[in-house]
Amino acid sequence: MPQPQPLRAASPDGLALVLSALAPRLGARLSTAFPVREQHGRDASYLPACPPDAVAYPENVEDVVFILQTCHSHRVPVIPFGTGTSCEGHVAALHGGICLNMSRMDAIGPVSVADMTCRVQPGVTRKALNAWLRDTGLFFPVDPGADASLGGMISTRASGTNAVRYGTMKDHVISVDAVLADGTVLRTASLARKSSAGYNLTQLMVGAEGTLGVIVSATLRLHPIPEAVETALIAFPSSAAAIDCAIAIMGSGIQVARIEYLDDVQIRAIERYSRLGLSEGDTLIVECSGDPDSVARQMRWIGEIAVDFAASSVTTARSADARGRIWKARHDAWWAAIALRPGAKGIPTDSCVPVSRLAEAIDGARRDCAELGVTAPICGHVGDGNFHLCVVFDPESPREATAVETLLERLSRRAIALGGTITGEHGIGYGKRAFMAEEHGEAGLRAMAAVKRALDPRNIMNPGKIIEAGGLPPFE
Repeated sequence: MPQPQPLRAASPDGLALVLSALAPRLGARLSTAFPVREQHGRDASYLPACPPDAVAYPENVEDVVFILQTCHSHRVPVIPFGTGTSCEGHVAALHGGICLNMSRMDAIGPVSVADMTCRVQPGVTRKALNAWLRDTGLFFPVDPGADASLGGMISTRASGTNAVRYGTMKDHVISVDAVLADGTVLRTASLARKSSAGYNLTQLMVGAEGTLGVIVSATLRLHPIPEAVETALIAFPSSAAAIDCAIAIMGSGIQVARIEYLDDVQIRAIERYSRLGLSEGDTLIVECSGDPDSVARQMRWIGEIAVDFAASSVTTARSADARGRIWKARHDAWWAAIALRPGAKGIPTDSCVPVSRLAEAIDGARRDCAELGVTAPICGHVGDGNFHLCVVFDPESPREATAVETLLERLSRRAIALGGTITGEHGIGYGKRAFMAEEHGEAGLRAMAAVKRALDPRNIMNPGKIIEAGGLPPFE
């Protein structure tokens, strides 16, 4: 399994100079306490903690500019940190350096109801934003499950359950303000809904995982809160029936808002954990939203399609409480998987393939789990071909660790072979760097390396993530 392998740590002299320069400005907002550093060196992944040398808490753009200028001068790495819910070691300080906890930059506004946009700072979480927007009649639809920070969601190009109808983070970021490695402040675009003026710098920052700069604000696209919402919970006798039904629903013209898949192992784990009274079997959660008559009509069609694929049960819900009970099954999936083996560790990993190859990809993953003796419930956003394995294992067992490493390797390579990607929404971090060359080829990696070198010539921005330092052109 990937382990932290620092290629070039910050020099002690450079680090000391940085800390002495930052301390007068930040005061108590600069911490070198080990518990604080350790907390900021790990995320939700199974990867080992790799603490930074210090944690800084900027409160405004000027703080970020000062920190970046100082670190750039002394070649000390900088690692942005949101809520720590990323899944591939994104926040591990592989080279030491200064972690920037962006939680204090949490201002919201202005909100433009006419333009359906909102400006936010990176420390705002998605739940906080939607609570703020509630009285405007608008909402922000990207829901990765965790109450992640919006800066982190932009940086990992996050997605989630609403992606079928509303798209992912890349579809909702209009413009970004970012501080580059040398302290330069960059605004990536105007507030216009579209532009053909030059390179798309906004999308360059979306998914950059903090390797090109620190996001300090963003203008996001919002949507009207739908008038009516209805959810269906549908059980099937097999994974093939469930996936084929999902493909049929997606191809029918029905305006699905969300369509999620939970395999039979995951369903049993959730029922054991949450006691929701779920029917056994591979399951789809399908949701439609819009005007009441349209929603009712589309849900009837979904029920008819489900019957064609031998659905064993169809349960629908329209009230917020009833729908919340159904979605609790999906939101409890990770914790339910971990509870299958108390004391074990979990690996939340994902891949994404064309929807037409999804059944093949999931079937292959299930066969691998059976062959390798690995417990790994499966769930996913099947409307766009993205699925997750919640791998549960004992990292102290060499046999299990080897089996899990083999499983993860097969998952990534199968996705590439099926015309897909090694990650649909979790990102690369350093957990999946090894497969980047297979997905993007040498030309793709060289292009990424050229961008990285141009914007971060001293390789101080979250070094060691996305691409190996050894694959980059020489740094200054």
